[in-house]
Amino acid sequence: MNANNCIINQPSLYSVLGVVPTPGYNLMGLSEEQVQGFVASQVDTIPLGRVGRPDEIVKAVVLLASDDSSFVNGIELFVDDGMAQI
Repeated sequence: MNANNCIINQPSLYSVLGVVPTPGYNLMGLSEEQVQGFVASQVDTIPLGRVGRPDEIVKAVVLLASDDSSFVNGIELFVDDGMAQI
């Protein structure tokens, strides 16, 4: 099984559109070379032209969990490198 089959083509409860390399890739049994190959193969398909960083996801989560989002209600916040927009 290659990285594309593991990450993109498997049905799941949640839609994963962006590419953000995290330590979670290690849990899939992929070598570092396989992870890097997958990430490199996806960069051309990402509107921003780069993969996301874990801290970018964390910032969105912290915002929604904080009082700064007290007036935010009923939204879908896409933190996916613009993938949901295409």
